[in-house]
Amino acid sequence: MKKTVYAAFSTEVIHEGHKNILEEAKKYGDVIVGVYSNEAILRFDRFPTTSFEYRMELFQQYPGIHQVVVQNSVSYRENLLKYRPDFVIHGDNWKWNEQKKVRDEVVEILKQWGGQLIEVPYTVNDRVKKIEKEIRGQLSMPEFRRRRLKETLKWRPIVRALEVHNGITSLICEKTVVASQADGGLDQYDAQWVSSLCDSTAKGKPDIELVDMSSRMRTIDEIMDVSTKPIILDGDTGGLIEHFVYNVRTMERMGISAVIIEDKTGLKKNSLFGTEVEQTQDTIENFCEKIRAGKEALRSKDFMIIARIESLILEKGMEDALKRAFAYVEAGADGIMIHSRKKDPEEIFTFCDTFREKDRETPLVVVPTSFNQVTEEELASHGINIVIYANQLTRAAFPAMQSVASDILKYHRAKEVDDRLMPFKDVIRLIDAE
Repeated sequence: MKKTVYAAFSTEVIHEGHKNILEEAKKYGDVIVGVYSNEAILRFDRFPTTSFEYRMELFQQYPGIHQVVVQNSVSYRENLLKYRPDFVIHGDNWKWNEQKKVRDEVVEILKQWGGQLIEVPYTVNDRVKKIEKEIRGQLSMPEFRRRRLKETLKWRPIVRALEVHNGITSLICEKTVVASQADGGLDQYDAQWVSSLCDSTAKGKPDIELVDMSSRMRTIDEIMDVSTKPIILDGDTGGLIEHFVYNVRTMERMGISAVIIEDKTGLKKNSLFGTEVEQTQDTIENFCEKIRAGKEALRSKDFMIIARIESLILEKGMEDALKRAFAYVEAGADGIMIHSRKKDPEEIFTFCDTFREKDRETPLVVVPTSFNQVTEEELASHGINIVIYANQLTRAAFPAMQSVASDILKYHRAKEVDDRLMPFKDVIRLIDAE
């Protein structure tokens, strides 16, 4: 009986490095190729730029492949137990990168039937680098970036967005990756949140819509220059309906994925102040008109207008919040953000559970700043689709910079603060375009 060889790929282009693995695999027996699903690619290293069907066909057309199957997880476990291959083949790079946990699991599973792991030297040359750079470049194109949030919502149990307010914080969001202890996949941020609070703070201005939309768009330009992840923009109230229509078109054209607008009127006051300051909620009729006008102005189906409900913040009650939510969805809202300043999530969970009894599809968004003890798994269990970590990078930077600035004055030199500083070589690596 002929032996079998298993190899898994997340690639969208078969370059010479992949050919090297496939040709080597054919020497050992019938080759079974596992093609990563969209969900698995997101857990692996990046966002897919082509369809799963295209990637399957890519390998089905490759000469000498015995079978092409789906791999639904970063982990090989399911397919190894199903096909029980005599060999698994992979590049030797996973010995030292974030996939080491996956590699170790493969070795342990193969021991059950005496299987063997074959590792071939990882191919790195200028041609391979160019191909991989071109694929990454596609992710930053406006038309691709814009639709990425909607697509990610299909494939992720919960989408996580991190606050960014300039190029450097965007790079941190883009490049921060942690190996998961659960399945050997990579935990990373799916989207970037550009809030008016943090954008204004970075410019040293109060968060009262003093920083106008033109300035906000310049911040977006900085972020888009250095990143590929989709952008969710804090649109405050959206302004006058006539202005909102034009701003929506600008956002859509730039490649922004979504805008969140809140149902308040007048001079902006931060929601976390609640009833401590005077805040006025818009009427349901007027806010629905704003949503409809924004939707009618769009030229594609990719851009999302998400309605933020302030009823719980302003102590208007659960009934008012739900009434508004269903009305906003009826008006065309692509998602609902529900906000609370309570220290526990029960109020949010009650809203989401009740909303889901009637509406199973519309994405729900939360910002767990006040109830930060809740996990993403808990949020997802209540039907929440997007979690926004809305201000943590800004709040982390302030005390660190203040402490360093104070100590330089205190000691009249910089030596005492040096161990708190990122080595300059690491700064260069972070902003290195390659």
